[in-house]
Amino acid sequence: MEKNYNLELIRIISFVSVIVIHVTNYYCRAYGEISQGEYIFSMILDVLARVSVPCFFMITGALLLGREEPLRKHLKRLWRFIIVLVVWSLIYIIWNDFYMKTPYDIRKILFEPAEAHLWYLYAMIPIYMVLPFFQVMCKHMNLRLEQAFLGVITLAVIFNYLSSLGNQEAYYDLPLIGDRVYMYYVFIGYYIYKYRKHVIRDQRIPAITFVVCMLINIGLTWIGTIKQGVHCERFMEYGNPILVLAAAMFFMYIIRLKKSEFSPGPKAKKIMDTFSGCSFGIYLIHILFLDNYKKYMEAADASAWIVVPGLTLAIIALSFGCVWLMKKTFGDGVKWLF
Repeated sequence: MEKNYNLELIRIISFVSVIVIHVTNYYCRAYGEISQGEYIFSMILDVLARVSVPCFFMITGALLLGREEPLRKHLKRLWRFIIVLVVWSLIYIIWNDFYMKTPYDIRKILFEPAEAHLWYLYAMIPIYMVLPFFQVMCKHMNLRLEQAFLGVITLAVIFNYLSSLGNQEAYYDLPLIGDRVYMYYVFIGYYIYKYRKHVIRDQRIPAITFVVCMLINIGLTWIGTIKQGVHCERFMEYGNPILVLAAAMFFMYIIRLKKSEFSPGPKAKKIMDTFSGCSFGIYLIHILFLDNYKKYMEAADASAWIVVPGLTLAIIALSFGCVWLMKKTFGDGVKWLF
């Protein structure tokens, strides 16, 4: 299958943005201990970067939902993710217990990640379990059925989020989607990618919509923080319909870049391929470097204006260097690690 560099560009932007989220979170959660300017700077970057995680799910939908694969291939993909989860859970259990001095109760392993960012693996494993059935479903749906399905699950996502604002939840979750938004992202990634040359042809519409959604979320987060006196994360949740729309518009804009035929030069392709090939490993390993910084530095010890960009770049460089070096040194020996 020929590589689509519009998708690769989204992947690279997204894994950088995930690191931005984790760095800025450290400062946002120190609201009251840092200056207002530092908080607003960190919060804006945090809100903007939130489209990254939905994009990872949408990439999965774009690449996998539009085709049918042998069950053996699905089992291999699922098994790989399970092994990666087990290995990295053990790494972080040891890391937290002996280095960070934050012991983890291994009895919780099925219900609570050993390190917070491993939640992504917990979300992807159930998705991979049902993916072959979704592939068959999508393969045999016509446009009318796809639109109807998209409408139904969109209403479910909106209902679930609005209900959660009042600390309520549906008595019975919508089958196929459940009470989480992640499978929804997988489907809209598939839908946008499949009809990328036909939906919303004017690129200004997704761009403007994205900006408006982000401004609304920044404003709501700021107002919520002022009212509560602590950093408000309610509007950064991935089930927030405003964030859902922003992520979909961001995905659509990049996927339609250069009329959906973004083609970098040979050198740029090589760089993109190298970074993209290490992106999953960077995601898994980068918390080790961030934790090390947190262990010795409080948020108020250094300015967010300097630390946020500086630490983000340093973590990317260190994480990429480790993953690239291990892949070069051990080859297929680390394929189950990254």
